[in-house]
Amino acid sequence: MQMVSTGLCSKMETEAHCEEQIVPVTGLMEVEVRAAISETDDADCPDKLPFGSVEASDNPCEKVENCEEGSEGFETKESPDAKQETEETKCKGEKKLRKTNSWKMVRFQDPSTDEDVLERDSSAEILFPEYAVEEWTSTSFEQLFVADDWENITEDHLLRKKVLKSGDVQIPHPTWGQEVTVMMQGVLEDRTVVEKDCKLVFVIGEGDVNQALEECVLSMQMGEITLLLADSQYAYGLLGREPDIPAWAPTLYQLQLLDIRDKPDPLTLPIADRIRIGNQKRERGNFHFQREEYSLAAMAYCVALEVLTTRSTDGGHVGTKAEDQEVQEYRVKCLNNLATTQMKLEQFNEALHTSRDVLTLEPNNVKALFRAGKLLSDKGEYKEAMEVLKKALKLEPATKAIHAELSKLVKRQSEGKDTQQWKAKPAEILGDNITPFLIPSKKKPSGISWKFILGALVVALSSLVTSVILTARN
Repeated sequence: MQMVSTGLCSKMETEAHCEEQIVPVTGLMEVEVRAAISETDDADCPDKLPFGSVEASDNPCEKVENCEEGSEGFETKESPDAKQETEETKCKGEKKLRKTNSWKMVRFQDPSTDEDVLERDSSAEILFPEYAVEEWTSTSFEQLFVADDWENITEDHLLRKKVLKSGDVQIPHPTWGQEVTVMMQGVLEDRTVVEKDCKLVFVIGEGDVNQALEECVLSMQMGEITLLLADSQYAYGLLGREPDIPAWAPTLYQLQLLDIRDKPDPLTLPIADRIRIGNQKRERGNFHFQREEYSLAAMAYCVALEVLTTRSTDGGHVGTKAEDQEVQEYRVKCLNNLATTQMKLEQFNEALHTSRDVLTLEPNNVKALFRAGKLLSDKGEYKEAMEVLKKALKLEPATKAIHAELSKLVKRQSEGKDTQQWKAKPAEILGDNITPFLIPSKKKPSGISWKFILGALVVALSSLVTSVILTARN
């Protein structure tokens, strides 16, 4: 379980028009198809190939160059000063978006957004100024991992805490599946602030944050303030988190548990809140997919689908026509991403079922048509695969990936018919006549057949008996 970075969240918001780029890669996919297919949900980019490029990246939130504003075939000349001013204005605009990103469940401060301060004063950003103890400000992490006054949360001694203020013992600890609110800040060993949130809201066990925070919150009382030292295995591990957390970097947190409550039933929430929470879960799934944490990504997409609904608690329907359309669009994105993740996990039957769910909502979704056609072809259901792929080709006649898959399907069909019409004999398979070695040879006897001799003997014996009888009578 990993916590999403500020840069990733900001990127998702600033590039909302081409935010879904999931790349389906399976062991069954041919090289020529692999070069032409990736999963991209770009509703605002109709001219873009529906599958992108597999070799480019597996990043589901990767920037798509040909979806940027402006026309691809025109070039605008401008002076260097004007160009520089335009770029600076653009960068400032992006930074403003980063400061107000839409990731409500996990909102972290990006240290690079404050361009007016060359050197950041970490002490000025402390959320708990009255608890600026030595462990938080200067003690090395190596000393903290072996300190006697710290308790181990896990048996491997890689996740440790020190209580700075006790909480309310009358209130039970939070449990898995509950929603909590914490005030939190995190630093690296050089005390660079990399994570900070005054009201961080997450559901324990749904992968909204990294494993260190989930494990620690389970051990906290309401109102408790604690220091948490997390080895990289419980934080961001081998990959780290670009651009601020390097690989294998341990993290020191200071956090307070502010609230504990049951997770709200999505069917009781307003449609606007369902869309907001569902998108947060979907973006979290994209984050896990980018890190190749496919099981966590699949879980996030499934949770998002549970929230993205217009049903009511009594089984009825709520929401306006516009809200229905918006919910359906996000469901299609989640389903497409889930199907791609299932293919990564080699859950091909599940991926086919999910692709059919997409086609139920959006019958002309080319990505789902292509994926379903390929999976059906791999299963040997050639007739249905041909119908699905032909429909995809009709919608996207210029897509090379569909042509390649159709060519493979035709080849498979022809090979299947030839196999049924012609059954190879053992001698033909081996290239030699092996019949004499399989069945003992029986040579025909030379000369007169024994059947002819037996018949002649019967005739002669009958003649002899007849002559004897006649002689006796005479």
